[in-house]
Amino acid sequence: MDYREAGVDVEAGRAFVDKIRDMVNGTRRPEVLGTLGGFGGCFELPSGYQRPVLVSGTDGVGTKLKLAQALDRHDTVGIDLVAMCVNDVLTMGAEPLFFLDYLATGKLAPEQLAQVVSGVASGCKTSGCSLLGGETAEMPGFYAPGEYDLAGFCVGIVEKAQMLDGSQVRVGDRLIGLASSGVHSNGFSLVRKIVAEAKRDAREAGRATGYSWAEKPEDLNGESLGEALLTPTQLYVKPVLAALASGLEIHGMAHVTGGGLPENLPRCLAEGQAIRLNAQSWPVLPVFGWLRSAGEVALSDMFNTFNMGIGFAVIVPANQVEAGRSRFEQAGIAAYEIGEVVAGNGELWGLPTD
Repeated sequence: MDYREAGVDVEAGRAFVDKIRDMVNGTRRPEVLGTLGGFGGCFELPSGYQRPVLVSGTDGVGTKLKLAQALDRHDTVGIDLVAMCVNDVLTMGAEPLFFLDYLATGKLAPEQLAQVVSGVASGCKTSGCSLLGGETAEMPGFYAPGEYDLAGFCVGIVEKAQMLDGSQVRVGDRLIGLASSGVHSNGFSLVRKIVAEAKRDAREAGRATGYSWAEKPEDLNGESLGEALLTPTQLYVKPVLAALASGLEIHGMAHVTGGGLPENLPRCLAEGQAIRLNAQSWPVLPVFGWLRSAGEVALSDMFNTFNMGIGFAVIVPANQVEAGRSRFEQAGIAAYEIGEVVAGNGELWGLPTD
């Protein structure tokens, strides 16, 4: 017996590293030391900081991977992986410096996983961080054929005096909501259940329940379900960092992930504060309307599961709302005044009810 007979192809692993080498090198920042293939990735701290603070984050893509694997399209989930991590560290005012990924599969499929890494590299380039290294684990018998899992790890940097930790937020501040690109990477266990089990007219496609990923419901303006739901998570790093550099006074930020607006918006507040939301102040994307209708999902459950069209929020003084909105609109991201900070104990008021 040998390792290959046990299901692990060491040579295929080496060939895979060679295949992705140019992708990784294409994300290289000047602070990167050494080359791909060492036991660790080395990164020199950028100069110019008085008291630099490193901010770290880790996340995955969740069961959205099931959709990517069903459709045999793997580049967008790599972008999702980066976005889930870099958007998190951004909320503290940190610039992402480098990213590491972990890829696990039952049997190494170089073409499939190279698509994943191409998405990771694309996300890193868009966010201005280096893909410093990673791990590809081949584990026969642990994953079904064609399946893989992903995890990502990001490190960013911020000047300690400029770090956002909630203490800067004031009652009377306003929230600018930045538009999401779609469902992003949360709630896909419910998404998949809706698509697989939603009740429908038995005369349609000859069946009473369920949809295929290729179908194009009228609500989605010509997109198939698969296309709409695989849309990658919006990367907010460069527009937000540019807004900070321009002098926009940002007091707090929130990345809207699992748990939707109710779970994430209050996380950036100080003690004794709450948020009054104006839920009619932004357009809800068509994909959320379709999910709600097809799955007969209560509106409260929609808001507690999905981002509902707002993927990121920044808190600014009331007199800077229009300047902030204008700056984000110029960067290509729709921005809306969605609420204000009020006195309270971490509540989010103003959510629509069924």
